[in-house]
Amino acid sequence: MNPVKSLKAQKSELGESAFQLKVLNDEERIGKKLPLFRDKLLDQSLFPLKPTQLEIFQINVGKMCNQVCKHCHVDAGPDRKEIMTKETMQHCVDIIGKYKFTTLDLTGGAPEMNHNFRWFIEEIRKVDDNINIIVRCNLTIILANPKYHDLPSFFKKNRIEVVSSLPATSASRTDSQRGDGVFEDSIKALLMLNEVGYGIEGSGLKLNLVYNPAGAFLPAGQAGLEKEFKRVLSSKFGIVFNSLYAITNIPISRYLDYLLVSGNYGAYMEKLVEAYNPVAATNVMCRNTLSIGWDGYLYDCDFNQMLDLKVAAKSQHISEFDYEELSNRSIIINQHCYGCTAGAGSSCGGEVA
Repeated sequence: MNPVKSLKAQKSELGESAFQLKVLNDEERIGKKLPLFRDKLLDQSLFPLKPTQLEIFQINVGKMCNQVCKHCHVDAGPDRKEIMTKETMQHCVDIIGKYKFTTLDLTGGAPEMNHNFRWFIEEIRKVDDNINIIVRCNLTIILANPKYHDLPSFFKKNRIEVVSSLPATSASRTDSQRGDGVFEDSIKALLMLNEVGYGIEGSGLKLNLVYNPAGAFLPAGQAGLEKEFKRVLSSKFGIVFNSLYAITNIPISRYLDYLLVSGNYGAYMEKLVEAYNPVAATNVMCRNTLSIGWDGYLYDCDFNQMLDLKVAAKSQHISEFDYEELSNRSIIINQHCYGCTAGAGSSCGGEVA
């Protein structure tokens, strides 16, 4: 793995959410005045943006990770010590037991590095045996330490849907984005998941991959990418999986740092604005998702969480959860939202249009 530190550890200005928001609205850095995202929504009579219903409960259980990926919007890494406590997890379990969400989406960092990760999943299964639980596994964690080697079996036992990033079908491109040796370990982990039934037709064990571009461009069509990934992974390694999600890189945190350092920031923001899709705007994930930070604070989405843009509601913490108020809140938006509405749209589940 590359011995890279998080922006936070480097004491970079971009490690602070307030500075990122300043950059996102800095016309001089972009090189021209871009339309406000809110004005695009106004043109569609979508402003203020409102939830449709609360279906997905997405929880970031900590920013600690065994990888330091160049594009990471969480700025995760081994040096990040922010971890959700058991007390906050219990609040989440109580809410899941009380209200009917269709999906629980566990993310990080590497969510498995939270010491209470397995307890958390088992407690959730006790209060809602039918909820679809997604774990966003970076794959290499399975091989990082012997204590993680049985994760595929644990996932299977608890009927977990595994979603994992794999930006390319080659070692060079994958490692350049995610760290040295990541591709090789990812392939080994995928084979381990296949061995217990993940991705195998008829097993009921879903294994989905996530693709995001390595450069300053939008992802290609999701269907075509999925077909190509399935062909290469099957022929070269004997790996099978269910679906591939194509996700647009959002211009925040380490990806924003990459855009600025490479001189691509202004051009990338223009691409996002020019590719604005009204249909994608109608279907953005923040309309049916609630995001919970490692400290229990509530956000409209994972990206707003990283920019510290808490929900516009009195109940901003999981300990004071108000379902009705949160269902009728106005969703906080800013210029980074163009990333979710460009082209075919982007969400944690891939294209939305």
